[in-house]
Parts: sequence; structure tokens; C-alpha cells
Amino acid sequence: MSVSVTTGSPDLSCPESRGRELIRRLEQTQTLSRDEWSELIRGRTPALAEYLFRRAEKVRIAHYGRDIYIRGLIEFTSYCRNDCYYCGIRRSNSRTARYRLTKEEILSCCELGWTLGFRTFVLQGGEDGWFTDERLADIISSIRARWPECAITLSVGERSRASYQMLFDAGADRYLLRHETYDSEHYGKLHPPSLSAACRQQCLWDLKDIGYQVGAGFMVGSPFQTPENLADDMLFLKKLNPHMAGIGPFLPHHDTPFAQEPPGTLELTLYMLGLIRLMLPNVLLPATTALGTAAPDGRERGILAGANVVMPNLSPPSVREKYLLYDNKLHSGSEAAESLNELKARMEAIGYQVTVSRGDSLNR
Repeated sequence: MSVSVTTGSPDLSCPESRGRELIRRLEQTQTLSRDEWSELIRGRTPALAEYLFRRAEKVRIAHYGRDIYIRGLIEFTSYCRNDCYYCGIRRSNSRTARYRLTKEEILSCCELGWTLGFRTFVLQGGEDGWFTDERLADIISSIRARWPECAITLSVGERSRASYQMLFDAGADRYLLRHETYDSEHYGKLHPPSLSAACRQQCLWDLKDIGYQVGAGFMVGSPFQTPENLADDMLFLKKLNPHMAGIGPFLPHHDTPFAQEPPGTLELTLYMLGLIRLMLPNVLLPATTALGTAAPDGRERGILAGANVVMPNLSPPSVREKYLLYDNKLHSGSEAAESLNELKARMEAIGYQVTVSRGDSLNR
């Protein structure tokens, strides 16, 4: 899409001119005020988004080149003690299929992934009490012993600081924990009273203090969300300065209280990706499965908006349909680890290449 070029001083009375001015300042200073964030998010237009994407892509190439890092996603348990209102594997959903992978099955997934060229394994699951610290530490140490050069990422929710320390000592390198939304009131509308934004955020600070490469992130377009909520999310990410930032559109699940809520849009999600890239130039930024679910070319558009990570599914094919966080979640085609050649072709078609690497964050 072509964008007209303004010569001379910009007309800041024009919202789009004002938006371009804010984007340029963000690129220079990597920060904005809460009011400016809200204004920039509220004033999004297709032309302004294209202007942002070009600048975000330039920044991403300057820091990471055209390499796309792959992570092998192993969804090892669909049991969860929590009852988050948006999640398909929430505790009270009696109609979802539950499963747990054995240690041997998890190691088999890693074996396949290593052979395919994956050098990062992401162990993701619900907050399942069966996987105690000791059991998880045993799995992690076994992966570390067998593939010492790999990176091990965990995404298993809120745990105690002592638990995080034990898993780190066992060999885990990274931890993904979306803060979902910074605002405590908004957080309370998405979660039961047993969960709090403050506890979630403290977990992230604990993880970073221990020495993990930390990933935070938020949903875009979740119920009751305002531009001010998103502004607060950006300010929190700036303060936390994570190694990774994972965002994706809210997508409803038919067996949750939010079944009838409208989904978040691909367009706003891509826009937020571009803004994060300018704010945190060194961050690892995934083009998530949710983007691919929202649109057939959603993942490619995420890369072109500034993302540089994709996470194909390494889970056994027999369980992939059971880890259904939202409706129509992709788990086949280029989302599947065994279809890595298809993913490589799709990345090459937009001018990028999948690389065999741990893909550590430049924020280290």
C-alpha cells in the first residue's frame, strides 16, 4: 500500500500526521507517555499501520537480520487448576479432553525436534499439580543431559520463586508467562478472584531476577479492553524489558463464559507488534499460532510487522487437537513441526529464512 509523503513540518492537527510523528519519536526514544500510547493506538488507520510496519521491519532487520528463529512447542498437559474465563482448558470445562504426556513421550518429541533442526524446546501446559517441581526438574535435567546445546523454555504458569529457582537449576533457560493485561481491574474481569495481576507480575520479576530469559505479553482485543489498557501494557513491557514479548488476538472458545464475545482483530494485533518492535528493538517477538488462526497469512504478516520467531508444534499428533485454548486453533500444515519445509518455503516467499539456532535474545 502506498503512503503519501509529507514535506516540511507535519500538520499535527491531522490524526494521521500526528500518528506518524509519534511513531518517529518512538523509534528514536523507545518510549511514549500513557496518553501518547493511548492516542497512537486509538488513532490507528490502515495507512498509518503500513507506515509503522515499514519502520518496524527496518529496525528488526537492523538487529536480527532476516533470520527467523524456530521453537519446538511441546504441549505436554491439558490439565489446569485455574478457571480463566477465556481459556478452553479452564478447570471447570468438563467437555474438554485431558491428557498428560509421559517423560518418555516428551523426550521423544525432543528427539524428533533435534533431528528436524530445532534447538529450542518449549514445554507448555496448564497449571497441572501432577507435574511437581521434582517431576518437572527431572524432565528438564534429562533434556539438558541429552541435548546440552539446546535452549529449554518453560510455559507452565504461576509458581513459587523456589519452584522457579529449582527448575532453573535443573537446566531451564527461558520462561514464558504472559501478563495478559496489566490493569488490575481489567485483569479481574478476565480471571476468577483467586488470581491477581499483582501476583502475575511479581512472578515475572522473580523469573528475571533468578536469571531466566523472560517472556511476557498480552491479549489484544480481550473483552472490556480499552486503548488505555493497551497503553498500560506497553508501559509495563518497557519497565520489565523482557527478552521476549508474546502477543496475540483474543479468540473465543465455545465452552467458556466469553464464547459469544467478538474476537480481537488481526489488524490491531499486527499494529501492536510493530509498536513493540520499535519500543524494544532487541526483543524476540513471536508470530503466534493465534495470528495464523486469525488469517491464513497471519503469521507471514506478523513477520512483516516486526516479528522474528515462530513456534511449530512438536506435540504428538494424537494430542494436538486436545490442547484447544480457543476455537479453531491450528495444529497442522505449517504449524506442525514435521512440515518444517512448508514453513521454510512460506518464510522464503516473503524474503526471510528459517535458521538452525538457539536464537537467544539480544537483551541478554
